Amino acid sequence: MIDLFSKLRRRRAALVAAYDLSMWVVAFVLCALIRYDGVAQPSWSLLLVTALGAGAVYVFVARGFLVHQGRAKVASLDEFVLIGTAAATTGVIVTLANLLPILVARSVPMGATVFFMVLATSGRAVWRVLKEKDEKSLQVEGGRRVLLIGAGEAAQELVRSMVRDPQHEWRPVGMLDDDPHKRRLRVRGVPVLGATEELADAVARYDASTVVIAIPSASADVIARLRLAAVAAGAEVKVLPATSQLLTDHVGIRDIRDINLTDVLGRNQLDTDIGAIAGYLTGRRVLVTGAGGSIGSELCRQISRFDPAELMMLDRDESALHAVQLSIHGRALLDSNEVILNDIRDLTALRAIFERRRPEVVFHAAALKHLPMLEQYPDEAVKSNVVGTFNVLEAARSTGVERFVNISTDKAANPASVLGYSKRVAERLTTTFAELADGTYLSVRFGNVLGSRGSVLTSFAKQIAAGGPVTVTDPDVTRYFMTIEEACQLVVQAGAIGRDGEALVLDMGAPIRIVDVARQLIRQSGQQVDIEFTGLRPGEKLHEELFADDEPQDVRPSHPLVSHVPVPRLEVDTALALPRAGEPLDITRALAGLCLQGDIVPEVVG
Repeated sequence: MIDLFSKLRRRRAALVAAYDLSMWVVAFVLCALIRYDGVAQPSWSLLLVTALGAGAVYVFVARGFLVHQGRAKVASLDEFVLIGTAAATTGVIVTLANLLPILVARSVPMGATVFFMVLATSGRAVWRVLKEKDEKSLQVEGGRRVLLIGAGEAAQELVRSMVRDPQHEWRPVGMLDDDPHKRRLRVRGVPVLGATEELADAVARYDASTVVIAIPSASADVIARLRLAAVAAGAEVKVLPATSQLLTDHVGIRDIRDINLTDVLGRNQLDTDIGAIAGYLTGRRVLVTGAGGSIGSELCRQISRFDPAELMMLDRDESALHAVQLSIHGRALLDSNEVILNDIRDLTALRAIFERRRPEVVFHAAALKHLPMLEQYPDEAVKSNVVGTFNVLEAARSTGVERFVNISTDKAANPASVLGYSKRVAERLTTTFAELADGTYLSVRFGNVLGSRGSVLTSFAKQIAAGGPVTVTDPDVTRYFMTIEEACQLVVQAGAIGRDGEALVLDMGAPIRIVDVARQLIRQSGQQVDIEFTGLRPGEKLHEELFADDEPQDVRPSHPLVSHVPVPRLEVDTALALPRAGEPLDITRALAGLCLQGDIVPEVVG
């Protein structure tokens, strides 16, 4: 029967309109039989003409509400509201038209309208029940038996998606929810079996092989507790991502994924209400440097949601550009002008791109970021993080860019490494251009990003998969962490609320001990893996800082979780005079010398 439903669905508009037209005739006949009650007989020909006229008016009115064109799901509350609105409008029109001349009793058109609403909605309800019953009958025993945690909107949408799946990969057997008001709830025949404390019993009783935590708002503590209970019961654990990470506004089986590093870290994701402040991107020409990197690619994905007039993705890595284009559009031919192959070290080529494409908003994410590597090759940090940043700033200034956001790092606060020195110089150059250029130029500073390429957490996951050991520099080392989504929301928000020449710093909560993260990931893996302490590397701090010693903290004029700090300017000629070749120690000392804090120059030990 599922084939029949599919064939009928292709002709939905015509079939539903024909059904509604016939129901108007039935409604008028029923109302006339009740109204005349055998005492007098109506003119059946005039009644039929009136009924067909009402049906024709209804089809015309309903077209304006797209009732027959699939604006709302069949037999949903939204569709019933649309039907009621269109029917009431039709009833009023036909009642007024029947006043002169009076073709049928004056009470019949309004009475028939009520009958029609009942008949139209009842027919759709029967259709939906039969369709869902047919879909459920196709649930095969071989499908993966799934127990869902949660019975809210997300879980209900997920159950429907599983039932509709033509591959029938998932077979929902029940839901668990701690809300006592949902204990009698059934969705597509799938019942709420009890509270989450009954997870182990439910897994055993219904032979569930997989548990899906279908609560997008669940905290890390809740996920950890439910995961441990499910693993102890012998079930595989999946999860729905947070609402901000869902691919669309609706939940489906494609959103189900394994529990990842973000879920178990124990840090609640910040909602910066990006939609309320990102309107400055709509209809604008936006360019992102380093678009193929972890931050740059996520930034491009978020910006694309706000309908920019043009999104220009610039990177020197063609494979990375392929990956980001594929993630946004689902296809990546690299034949459109939205992908730009360019090295920010080449000022001539970069300026030509800016002059030709005329971006209005620029997010500068291109940088070298691996601390140990830059300790060995400080000249490369100068070329990319200092000179490269100057090139992008100069190209932006010369073409009248309105907003420029430089992406910095917490290592620029009280810097102690080549990476920190070079990013601090980049912050100061951005402040200088805030004075030279007409637009708004600012920086945004944040800590480690979860799951980015080369991040410590990604390294831990690979070490655990290989059987260990997991290497940690020091038992007491701590770091600030945030998700890629949070980092990019902050960057976008900075473009809206940031002021010329300052740096925006997110309140990232308490720093997290790296060894605790390692132990948590090892527990999640279920393996016995050793932890090995290797000692701090040159340039590394035991504890990172978000603010320099001479910077004000908790100045938050625009957002309760975003601090604004002033950044001193730096003469362009001074920055460009940095050595780009020579002894690494000399280059490092030169970089450190530009990171003045009061009268203190950071100490560099050879």
